[in-house]
Amino acid sequence: MEEETIGIDEERKQQHEEDASVHEILRDRFRLSTISIAEAEANQIGMEISKPIIACISDLAFKYTEQLSKDLELFAQHAGRKSVRMEDVILSAHRNEHLAATLRSFRNDLKAKEPRSERKRKKSSTREDITTTNVVQVPDL
Repeated sequence: MEEETIGIDEERKQQHEEDASVHEILRDRFRLSTISIAEAEANQIGMEISKPIIACISDLAFKYTEQLSKDLELFAQHAGRKSVRMEDVILSAHRNEHLAATLRSFRNDLKAKEPRSERKRKKSSTREDITTTNVVQVPDL
């Protein structure tokens, strides 16, 4: 019994280390992308940004994204869902009306591009339909 507990603890520790490693890789890739974007934008308008400022922007963007992902997860859980929907993303932007409006517009554009479902409505049966289907014709003898 004690050996099983030790094995489970080792598996949990190994899983935690793998998760931490993946987190670090994602963080580093995100930061590199953010730095590239900041440098490209600065070059486009002919501005120089110091390396510490770019690193700060990158770090802030990553922390914001981490918090956003936690908020979205909580919104979905609160709604009793396991997955995040577009409505959750829009809700997360409620304090920034410009961003919320942009997200709503993006959602509407996506909906417009979706193929329309061709669901047919079922006719609601009227009293006459019910009576005619229940009538049995008896031939005259």
